[in-house]
Parts: sequence; C-alpha cells; structure tokens
Amino acid sequence: MKLGLQLGYWGADPIPRATELVAAAEAEGFDSVFTAESWGSDCYTPLAWWGSQTRRVRLGTAVAQLSARPPTSLAMAALTLDHLSGGRHVIGLGVSGPQVVEGWYGQPFAKPLARTREYVQIVRDVLAREGPVTSGGPHYPLPLPAHAAGTTGVGKPLKPITHPLRADIPIWLGAEGPRNVAQTAEIADGWLAVFYTPRLADMFNAWLDEGFARPGARRSRADFEIAANAQCVITDDVAAAIERYRPSTALYVGGMGAKEKNFHADLYRRMGYGDVVDEVGRLFLAGRKAEAVAAVPDEMVRETMLVGTSDQVRDQIAEWEAAGVTTLMVTARDVETVRQLAALR
Repeated sequence: MKLGLQLGYWGADPIPRATELVAAAEAEGFDSVFTAESWGSDCYTPLAWWGSQTRRVRLGTAVAQLSARPPTSLAMAALTLDHLSGGRHVIGLGVSGPQVVEGWYGQPFAKPLARTREYVQIVRDVLAREGPVTSGGPHYPLPLPAHAAGTTGVGKPLKPITHPLRADIPIWLGAEGPRNVAQTAEIADGWLAVFYTPRLADMFNAWLDEGFARPGARRSRADFEIAANAQCVITDDVAAAIERYRPSTALYVGGMGAKEKNFHADLYRRMGYGDVVDEVGRLFLAGRKAEAVAAVPDEMVRETMLVGTSDQVRDQIAEWEAAGVTTLMVTARDVETVRQLAALR
C-alpha cells in the first residue's frame, strides 16, 4: 500500500508549513500529494505551486469539483499540470453537494451520476486529441446548440492546441453511495474514498465489483486504485486526538449538506450511526454547534482515522491494506508525523 499526503483545502488561511510537509513527503518516499477545494481556495493553484518543488511524487486533486469548471477547462488544467510535472498528475473529480453546486456555483445539481459520466468522457476526449471535441449533452453540449438561449450560433468544435503529454492521465472519482461507487469502478481509474472504514470493506467491495462487472468497464480490481482518506495521529493520548477531530466529524455529518441531502451523513448511517447523525443534524440546524460536537461519540470519530502508538497505527495500516486500500491518503499536519508514517510502511 502506497502513502499519499492529503493537504486538503484551506481554512481561513493557507495551510501552515505546507511546503515543508510536501518536501518531507517527497523525501520520505510518499507516492503522492493531493489538494482539495470547497468554496475558498481552489485545488490547482496550490498543487502547481507546491508541486513545482517536487521531482518524484504524483500530484493529484482530491477533489476538483465538477461544477467549478467546464470539462474542457478541467482538461486544460490537467494537461498543463501534467506537462509541467513530467507526467505526474492524477485527476481527482467529485460532484460535491447541492448546497455548494447550487449555492456557490449557481448550477443545478440534478443527475450527478449522468453528469459525472458525461464530464469524464469529455475530459478523456480532450486528452486523446483524436479530433475536434463534441458532445451531444445534455449536460455539457459541445458546441453549444445554435438554438440555445443567448447563443450566436457560430460555436465550432475544437481540439486542444497543446498536445497532451499523456492521453491516459488517471481519473479518480470521489464517491460515497452504492451507485456512485459502482459507476466509479466502471468508468474511472481509481476511487477516492473520503470516509473509509475497513469494517465496511465487504460492502464497499460489493459496490465496486458491480461496476467492474459491467460491459465495457475500464479496469478490473487488479489495476484499479482505491485511495482512502485518513486522519493519522501517532500518540499515547488517543483521547486528545479524538477530541481534536470530533468537530470535523460533526461538521461533515451535520453541517456539510442540506437536511434532505447530505452524502456524508448517509455514509455514516450505513456505518450504523443513524441516531447520532439525526441528533447532530438537529443540533446543527438549531445553531447549537457545541452541543452537536459533543453528541459525536468517540467510536464514530475513530472509525475513519488511524490513531494510537506507533505499533497500534502500524497494525491499523495493515488492516486498511488487507481491506483493499491501495493508497492511504493521510492528513498529517506536521513533518514528524510524515516521517513516522513513512517508517511504519
């Protein structure tokens, strides 16, 4: 199992000591470095900035939000970074959620699976550069139909001026539900699992196997990557580490999605925390955030993280690898943890 450094997205300010973390990951033999975006910092700018100091690690987005860029724009950014890095880019894509898509990007959220499939195909067509890129839509029609409102009717099919360094830049998809994960196994090169637990490995693998079995599936389990996010804390004080990440768990299940549609909450329900999710969501909606955080039990926080002494974390890493994870994307925030994790591989 390979190690990846997940830098994530910024909070109010840039990620502290990110340059040092990336340098440590490269020096300690990590396979990859990833950045993310929500509704603040974007993912490609810091990835290029910090990635310019590296020579070996793969540079990935986990995830770039579909609604942030038309598929041709994403393909332009991807082929550019792939050239600049000498063929080390990994495209990580995700649909985000309706609050972000409709509230921040001002676009409809409907039909996320169909949009993802169409988006990925256009990106692959751009990178293949076999001819002018066209798409019948309905989500990303190229060229824009002449009868569409506000168009001039002179849109022309185009192919990229720049020749992509690689036509097969890997595309990994963030997915949390059974249909999304199955489609990911069908059309993508890897799965970005934002909240993973080895306890549900059989369920996840069943979803993946459904996709692998579909006619025309792009890959098989043998050459498909499963990249799972995990907060990693090597410590003797497990209680303090859990307390540190309790607010994040509460935010994702209670505040990072609408009451009617929160994919993170749905996943935690599948883990068996339905009553907790309901209570945390209720408290968040009532503006009682401190109580929402306090309602999250220790085991729910610990479910998706690696925490404990070096020996305990080594055992947990082995458990995640045995469950099928091929890349462990750690959210370490200090150089010493990066070094310690590298020594535990």
